[in-house]
Amino acid sequence: MSDSKELESISPYGIARSTVKGEPLTKDEIEKYNDFFKASLYLSLGMIYLRENPLLKEPLKKEHLKARLLGHFGSAPGQIFTWMHFNRLIIKYDLDTLFISGPGHGAPAVLSQSYLEGVYSEVYPDKSEDEEGLQKFFKQFSFPGGIGSHATPETPGSLHEGGELGYSISHAFGAVFDHPNLIALTMVGDGEAETGPLATSWHSTKFLNPITDGAVLPILHLNGYKINNPTILARISHKELENLFLGYGYQPYFVEGDDVESMHQAMAATLEHCVLEIRKFQKQARDSGEAFRPMWPVVILRSPKGWTGPRKVDDKYLEGFWRAHQVPITDVHENPEHLKLLEKWMRSYEPERLFANGKISPELKALCPTGDRRISANPVANGGLNRRPLRMPNFRDYAIKVDRPAVTMEASMYNMAGFMRDVIAQNPTNFRLFGPDETESNKLARVYEAGKKVWMGEYFEEDKDGGNLAHAGRVMEMLSEHTCEGWLEGYVLSGRHGLLNSYEPFIHVIDSMVNQHCKWLEKCLEVEWRNKVASLNILLTAVVWRQDHNGFTHQDPGFLDVVANKSPEVVRIYLPPDGNCLLSCMDHCLRSTNYVNVIVADKQDHLQYLDMDAAIIHCTKGIGIWPQFSTDHGEEPDIIMASCGDIPTHESLAAIDLLLQQFPELKIRCVNVVDLFKLIAHEDHPHGLTDGEWVSIFTSDKPIIFNFHSYPWLVHRLTYKRPGSTNIHVRGYKEKGNIDTPLELAIRNQTDRFSLAMDAIDRMPHLKNRGSAAREALRDAQIKARNDAFENGIDPPFLKNWTWPYNGLWKQQIVPKLTH
Repeated sequence: MSDSKELESISPYGIARSTVKGEPLTKDEIEKYNDFFKASLYLSLGMIYLRENPLLKEPLKKEHLKARLLGHFGSAPGQIFTWMHFNRLIIKYDLDTLFISGPGHGAPAVLSQSYLEGVYSEVYPDKSEDEEGLQKFFKQFSFPGGIGSHATPETPGSLHEGGELGYSISHAFGAVFDHPNLIALTMVGDGEAETGPLATSWHSTKFLNPITDGAVLPILHLNGYKINNPTILARISHKELENLFLGYGYQPYFVEGDDVESMHQAMAATLEHCVLEIRKFQKQARDSGEAFRPMWPVVILRSPKGWTGPRKVDDKYLEGFWRAHQVPITDVHENPEHLKLLEKWMRSYEPERLFANGKISPELKALCPTGDRRISANPVANGGLNRRPLRMPNFRDYAIKVDRPAVTMEASMYNMAGFMRDVIAQNPTNFRLFGPDETESNKLARVYEAGKKVWMGEYFEEDKDGGNLAHAGRVMEMLSEHTCEGWLEGYVLSGRHGLLNSYEPFIHVIDSMVNQHCKWLEKCLEVEWRNKVASLNILLTAVVWRQDHNGFTHQDPGFLDVVANKSPEVVRIYLPPDGNCLLSCMDHCLRSTNYVNVIVADKQDHLQYLDMDAAIIHCTKGIGIWPQFSTDHGEEPDIIMASCGDIPTHESLAAIDLLLQQFPELKIRCVNVVDLFKLIAHEDHPHGLTDGEWVSIFTSDKPIIFNFHSYPWLVHRLTYKRPGSTNIHVRGYKEKGNIDTPLELAIRNQTDRFSLAMDAIDRMPHLKNRGSAAREALRDAQIKARNDAFENGIDPPFLKNWTWPYNGLWKQQIVPKLTH
């Protein structure tokens, strides 16, 4: 058990205790800061409680309250305290500052500062700085038709909502990369600090170049409690906490206590010391031209949860305890005594004195910066304002030569890497490639010719031999998908461009992050002053069908289901079948804005189907009939063989070959899908085909064998409204896998050429008994292929190396071909 002295050292109460000593504020300044603090706290409580009587000019009645009390007060005082003290330094040193509110539901703090700075009334004139505007400002908070309790897109100065905890630090670093003068003042809630994403993101300093990048000043806010539980970092010894951050590579500075006057002095002195440290490091690096990794400052602010509220209500702890987390006093409608207590508390902030006619005095307003230096007016937080279009090389110059369809074998990803290399070269300050240690593995290593991997850690001799490390690089690699995704989100939300590449099976790690980014983008579409930002682009490779060697754990294409759940206004999914289509899709996605684009393409060698001109046409349409693989020209098809994805397309074409060997008279229509959302009904997605277009491609009455990259039920879900939807028979991944050969994995999931051909035969009743012999031969060949894989560990070369026999080889007998 700890002794009383140690417990006192981690208490949020008492006269300020701080690492940095000093009293930079005059008595008059302290009085002004205390008034500004009170005004901010009053606004925070007013947002939670009040619908009428915004300045308490008459006694508080329950009729003045919102019928439903929603919101969080607990973290607001500490966030307000930090923001207002940093304003002094913005004015003194002309700082360019972004505020990121990490604690969940932290909007009261951010909104109150935006209102006091005058920004909120400029953006929303009806929320004016007067009594009427204040009443509207209060009412809208957590109210139907109003705004949420996070720092949502409606909040000026916000690029981080904080609804899902763990990403404040990674978003902050993403925002300051290539923004050399920006400081991201980042509040980290101590509950948030318990999450895995936040824990890994502390390492972002190992990737921050003090010459080319800005700085992040984290404020770890130890207010002690989550919803109903103590926080870990607030309950460990002072020394252990200090050692934790020294181990992370930060220099920690403590500011602890609840005595407001001494805390003003301590916070003012500490933040100024940190700003001067940041400027010193940056000047040293920029003057010398030599990048290095300093011990960047981190402030540990320990203050009571719900600071300045009643310590107890009815002998139950409130301030400094978990009961202050959300609505501090919950029963004011039913309990007249508690209503009086709330009124006394709110009046302690002196609203009638501080808000004459709903507006703070010019003396208090002078504590705020002006113009774009006001934190809530910083253009970086509305990233589209400073977004510059990428300078793009002509993707046609990187075309793979395709003389004959489905004969040429090329590595689509390696070829595309040349295009990405030149994108990086032409955009040296506003494009980065992100990924969890897989750029080389994903066959994208050619990008290193234009930009190495950022590395501010130590260097060994062997790093010169293919390490591709550099202080000034353009590729960001860390084995944390959370941190890479957070960096990319912060980077694009602050006005730049990027691409995340990852193994398909492990992109699930960031499912919820992408969910939240989609929600942010969708809400931005409703906020007229929000400018468009570059799309968040995700390249998935090492796909399920080529994870045969890694086994069942590496086989999961379900990220597409996650993305397909989001609003059709902000998501797109592309599955280019070959290298030229991949180039066309990538060019399109990098030029786009306000989307989450997901591109799925394997990194191994694959058959190439379309020359560049044909690929552009096909990708522009997003879906189309491939006449070079069809035999139904001008006639009714017997069956439609459709595919979506590079490997499913290969198997589907091989199945067409098998069918034509036995039944050369069959009228087969080959259809390929690049843009997955072409399948959705037009009224449900802007990319969706009309029903007339659908019927012209798929018919309304013919069987469709659809070979799909991901789980088959996704296609059924997307097409359930379509004419003839009962004719769609989808093959896809069905959670069957092991250490398999590629073909054997496909056989397990019935996406292989034999299964597709047999399924097609079964769906064409006019073949009757004619199909029996062919079906039997196909089944025999499938079993033999599987047995060969078990025996030899590889697929038979004649199957592995299959190419499209467009010169008529399909007319040979089926049995010799199958068993060759």
